[in-house]
Amino acid sequence: MQAQEASFSVAIPLRWLLAVALLVAVVLAAFASGKFPVAPADLWHAVVSRLLGVDSGLPAAVETVVWHIRLPRVAAALLVGAALAAAGATYQGMFRNPLVSPDILGVSAGAGLGAVAAIYLGLPIAVVQVLAFVGGLLAVGVVLAVAGLVQRHDPVLVLVLAGVAVGALLGAGISLVKILADPMAQLPTITFWLLGGLNAVTTADLLATAPALLMGLVPMALLRWRINLLALPDEEALALGVSVARLRLVLVAGATLATAAAVSLTGIIGWVGLVVPHVARLLVGPEFSRLLPASLLLGGGFLVATDTLARTIAGIEVPLGILTALVGAPFFLFLLARTGRST
Repeated sequence: MQAQEASFSVAIPLRWLLAVALLVAVVLAAFASGKFPVAPADLWHAVVSRLLGVDSGLPAAVETVVWHIRLPRVAAALLVGAALAAAGATYQGMFRNPLVSPDILGVSAGAGLGAVAAIYLGLPIAVVQVLAFVGGLLAVGVVLAVAGLVQRHDPVLVLVLAGVAVGALLGAGISLVKILADPMAQLPTITFWLLGGLNAVTTADLLATAPALLMGLVPMALLRWRINLLALPDEEALALGVSVARLRLVLVAGATLATAAAVSLTGIIGWVGLVVPHVARLLVGPEFSRLLPASLLLGGGFLVATDTLARTIAGIEVPLGILTALVGAPFFLFLLARTGRST
């Protein structure tokens, strides 16, 4: 057993290097690939020239594609993928359930209802994003308020059940708005937003959303050493000096803020927060101080790769939610089968 643990600890640095190398390769491929291919030499020349502050001499079309189209899109994919994966890892540790995802408390449904309501009312895209963000926060606020009224049951179970109920109610609201929407003008926009995508992300959108994404990641990063204690029963964690209720509330707030900001920017992109933490756990183990940075790296790389595939696999852009589901659903079934064999 000790020999196996030693070999695993030795292999971890190599796995970190592999994860970083894959992330760099995926990012470079994302910049170079698309309907307007950019040669690796031109990409390198554009980056070096920008860093040195000199004229690259490249055609204006290349500069526009690299800096104004693909840079905000790749950066958004990195941030959103990292945020969803980190939130998923945090929720799985906090709820002691490996099948939990970031939308367990209804944040995605709340953001979806806010966004589709704004689209139905014909509001500008900036307002759609703001209402999506606010809707996600309000949904989790309702879940926390309902859970706070129930004192005689397991708080984790109450949170999950309240999240399921509120999510179902908000999902019904989304369906109602879709029925009422104009099938020729509004309904296609609502459908594509709910499927998720990065095709409409601009530099201004990214700059407006990035602070909320990063603020949501801060509590998870600062408290990553204590999240391991949430795997223990609440009584044992309290005996070790950890305020379980306060810690859980801070983590829920951080994960919700990051998830709501991500959904407001890209629409609903499922499965990232479920799949990526499991892959990270296979690479670095369950210890959260290693699991969180691994989830950040893999989540960002996964969404960049998926987005690159979405805009190159066919003549039209495929919504991200479809591609992530094609990966996530089989992996979810694998987890169920694996859990069934181990019991």
